[in-house]
Amino acid sequence: MSEMITADLVDLDLSADTKEAAARALAERMAALGRVTDLDGFLADVAAREAQMPTGLDGGIGIPHCRSEHVTEPTLAFGRKAAGIDFGAPDGPADLIFLIAAPAGADDAHLTILSALARQLTNTAFTAALRAVDDTETAAALIRGDRTPASVDVPPGAGSAERPEGPGAPEAGAAGAVASAEDTAVSGMPPVPSAGVEDGSDPVPGATAAPDGRPFRVVAVTSCPTGIAHTYMAAESLENAGREAGIELVVETQGSAGFTRLDPAVIAAADGVILAHDVPVREKERFAGKPTVDVGVKAGINRPAELVAEVREKAARGELTAGPAPDSATGSASGTPVERTGGAGEGYGTRLRTWLMSGVSYMVPFVAAGGLLIALGFAIGGWQVNKAPSVMDHFVGTQADSWGALLFQIGGVAFNFLIPVLAGYIAYGMADRPGLVPGFVGGSIAFTINAGFLGGLAAGLIAGGVVMAIQKVRIPAAVRGIMPVVVIPLISSAVVGFLMFVVIGKPIASAQKGMTDWLNGLTGANAVLLGGLLGLMMCFDLGGPVNKVAYTFATAGIAVANPGDSAMRIMAAVMAAGMVPPLAMALATTVRARLFTPTERENGKAAWVLGASFITEGAIPFAAADPLRVIPSAMAGGAVTGALSMTFGATLRAPHGGIFVVPLIGNPFLYLVAVAAGVGVTTALVVVLKGLRKRSPSGAGAESTGTGVVSPAGSKEPVAA
Repeated sequence: MSEMITADLVDLDLSADTKEAAARALAERMAALGRVTDLDGFLADVAAREAQMPTGLDGGIGIPHCRSEHVTEPTLAFGRKAAGIDFGAPDGPADLIFLIAAPAGADDAHLTILSALARQLTNTAFTAALRAVDDTETAAALIRGDRTPASVDVPPGAGSAERPEGPGAPEAGAAGAVASAEDTAVSGMPPVPSAGVEDGSDPVPGATAAPDGRPFRVVAVTSCPTGIAHTYMAAESLENAGREAGIELVVETQGSAGFTRLDPAVIAAADGVILAHDVPVREKERFAGKPTVDVGVKAGINRPAELVAEVREKAARGELTAGPAPDSATGSASGTPVERTGGAGEGYGTRLRTWLMSGVSYMVPFVAAGGLLIALGFAIGGWQVNKAPSVMDHFVGTQADSWGALLFQIGGVAFNFLIPVLAGYIAYGMADRPGLVPGFVGGSIAFTINAGFLGGLAAGLIAGGVVMAIQKVRIPAAVRGIMPVVVIPLISSAVVGFLMFVVIGKPIASAQKGMTDWLNGLTGANAVLLGGLLGLMMCFDLGGPVNKVAYTFATAGIAVANPGDSAMRIMAAVMAAGMVPPLAMALATTVRARLFTPTERENGKAAWVLGASFITEGAIPFAAADPLRVIPSAMAGGAVTGALSMTFGATLRAPHGGIFVVPLIGNPFLYLVAVAAGVGVTTALVVVLKGLRKRSPSGAGAESTGTGVVSPAGSKEPVAA
């Protein structure tokens, strides 16, 4: 196995001024050594990972990293830039940049070394030595662990921003840390004495006591999309914070090298849980029923002491989670994941969007199933099928009308669940399982009083808020066991029911009726403008929050047994616009293949199917690599399609399906014309804009992204751990 970093992979005077240029400069060193086979493809994977979450860390550190099929072996490259480069860290630019590259199928030993380096970055002596070193051989030796920070002459004041070190700080060098990593079963570093450790070691000296007099115990899980850097840095920061706070804290790192589950006895004995993650926590149900702090992984790196204090406060108040929040769900008709429940440190707007999308994600399958069944009922039984008697009393298996009525009535029953499911899972996203009962009760009341979609939103938010307020009340230990099953559902349902029936239900129902009447009254230019606006929204972020708002607006309109013509026109315009970006990119890669990298051309083949199926996310790889050309072009085409669809009066009763539900579309020929027009506009704009780009001196397939840096045009989603 070759050395992971050598002097050839070190640049102590980076000339780059942006993170893209820095990544390219370091990646070129990897490519020169044969460790990266496709420079542009690898940089596309780095860019895609960077788009998920900035990789800048407090203390002047940038750690761009990814797993990629273009990497032959795990490799590190290190660069230093005195003036600093912005990697999105809260405290400013980074002067120490580590590019971490791992193959898609990297072996555990290599990945453990990378993980150990990530832990080292919390050691101020290590980073100070890297800032002071004056030759590449010494820098590489420091990172490998062949030399210690103490062997480097560090001028006074040359260290990084202060970071917790405390007893048991990591050994110098990645290799030294690996030796410890291979001897521990949980976190990849020397084990922290904790409850349930098999060797029977004593608790941490001076550990702060829990209410019953024993040491306070916390278990934590850290994970990030790539599972290499942030995962282990968060673990190290939390362990250090636990030592400084005098508590017992054990971390389970769910990284690329796999993970070793915490001993169930350790979890059972824990007084609280910290989840610092940006991907779903595996087997999250293990931590149900304990005070839990749920945040992003960078919070575990940047403010671990606050998280420790927060989980202790929750434990003191007796706040419990009754079960795991949904780790992922379909966030839109096209399969966008919904973010987990918003944690502390996230803005209220971010948490509100997360809660709302939690409800929408669970509602969408009911909309899809019910809408398609109703549409098929109309197609088979005719437009009078909604007046057919109940199939329980009048069903003749040999008559098409009976089958149409059956499908229509099944779809209608599915639609009856929309508002309760929306409200229930908004409350679930806010308060976990205790929010389900009051959420469903409030949603059912909203349905009963005709408060509609707006009533469901209000009921879900109120239910979640009431449960969260109850959970903050300090409860005697003797009654905590019945809180999630009896007390919380009883009190919260009564409060939500009173508010919905007596206080806010009638005004919301009036507002819902007003909005419906307004939509049904849209004609002429107003309808065309609305179609254009919805088309812009569908193509702005290609499955992101703005796209979800437009899609949810459309599905809310048809989420009734007998929607108006305007609502069905809006649904048709939204689906048509959502098909444009992937179809246009597929066409562009076909008619002007030389403008795209081989990776992009492969993505273009898949985009034909994705676009035809109304999966807008099929254009994301193109937009991630070249947003300044792709996104405006997609928005222009989407606006044209949305406006034309409204102009042509195309209608759609089904909320999804793409070209596969064309038989259910009103004015299908003109509908397809609208889609084709938008695809043509977007394709033409993309081809023209890419044709005007300045060619990179490093060869075809690279292009300027508008930031002054050469960047790949194509992108593939990095392999996540």
